[in-house]
Amino acid sequence: MQRTEKRWAWLAALCVATGVFVGQALAAPVQSWTTAHGTRVYFIETHSLPMIDVQISFLAGSAFDPADQPGLAAMTAAMLDQGAGERDEKAVAETLADIGAQLGSGAGMDSASMSLRTLSDPERRATAVSLMVDALARPHFDAAVFKRDQARSVAALKESLTKPQVLAQRAYMSAIYPEHPYGRLTTPESLARIERNDLERFWRRHYSAARASVALVGDLTRAEAEALVVQITEALPADQVDVPKTLPPPQATRANTVRVDHPASQAHLMVGMPAVARDDPEQIALQVGNYTLGGGGFVSLLTKAVREDRGYAYSVYSYFDPKLVAGPFTIGLETKRAQASDALRIVDQVLGDFIERGPTAAQLKAAQDNIAGGFALRIDSNAKLAANLNVMAFYGLPTDWLEKYPERVRALTVEQVRSAFRKHVSPAHLVTVRTAAD
Repeated sequence: MQRTEKRWAWLAALCVATGVFVGQALAAPVQSWTTAHGTRVYFIETHSLPMIDVQISFLAGSAFDPADQPGLAAMTAAMLDQGAGERDEKAVAETLADIGAQLGSGAGMDSASMSLRTLSDPERRATAVSLMVDALARPHFDAAVFKRDQARSVAALKESLTKPQVLAQRAYMSAIYPEHPYGRLTTPESLARIERNDLERFWRRHYSAARASVALVGDLTRAEAEALVVQITEALPADQVDVPKTLPPPQATRANTVRVDHPASQAHLMVGMPAVARDDPEQIALQVGNYTLGGGGFVSLLTKAVREDRGYAYSVYSYFDPKLVAGPFTIGLETKRAQASDALRIVDQVLGDFIERGPTAAQLKAAQDNIAGGFALRIDSNAKLAANLNVMAFYGLPTDWLEKYPERVRALTVEQVRSAFRKHVSPAHLVTVRTAAD
């Protein structure tokens, strides 16, 4: 068997073995420390498998885009691993394939992140970590690669802007976050204005150790984990003290309706408002309550009222999306144009009743059983566990958040859920977006 075949056979065996990882990983406590440069680190040491997962996040998401350059954060993150250090784009990909490692990057609203998965064998780990360090600290931002990716991004965005659901989502975010970075929209024109030097400038200003958090899971000792974090963070650009590390709170919205012109036969409807930040202690109560309202699929109140009782929509849903500052609470559905007003009326009734009365004791128990009972599926692999740690580290959640989550879910009362909804969701502030014919 050739070396490449042996490598993939070994990785396949590891994938089969990952089923034994979860219970052992949860038995290990989350260790946490802050480096001398201000990087928050969360670490779970487990030697069940010879693998490590590393995720590093920066305060460098789209909310930190310059006002006149929406899309810059996403383009910067996407290019980090496309040529770095002494390797061009092709050499990076070939090295990753040769050692059986995975390296990826991207940007959301709050953060830009890079993830690494590699075997813990010292030689392969050293090569993989050096690739990550190069990508974060010595990216090429090659001009030709940039032009190619910029053209692809512009073309992809233009294509997506023909879809009514995309137009509704964009109008919705602009409407609930007016004059706020969360409501800033990337356009083909804003992408086309970005130049290669803008990426390097954004990287130098936002990818510092003081703006970073790190999550590690796997076959490392504490000393090895600390050394790995130092290796990564000491190579990063110097911190720019004039770059904000916080976001302003969104302004309160007022109930109104925004219409989006589109000839599609279905009306796309979205209702919501800024609601809750990630570090708000009531977010768990909101998530549990939302299971009954619209997050539980066929058992949710919105599905029963809108789909089963009246046949207005195939799918109706609701969710909370906590962020650094108040993230959105959203209800969404598609329905025939002629039924849109009636569907919205039913949505308003169901939501109003839920805010007033909350779930019944039986509904709360069903939500708790589903969320707490199914929580293990959210952390049933090394990668999922690292992703959860990454969220905890970036938002500064308690180190016992994973361990205590099912317990906190089961401890909630009907009154706590009702109180949380009354505090964070108000009909007087709900914005409605609907697509309509010209």
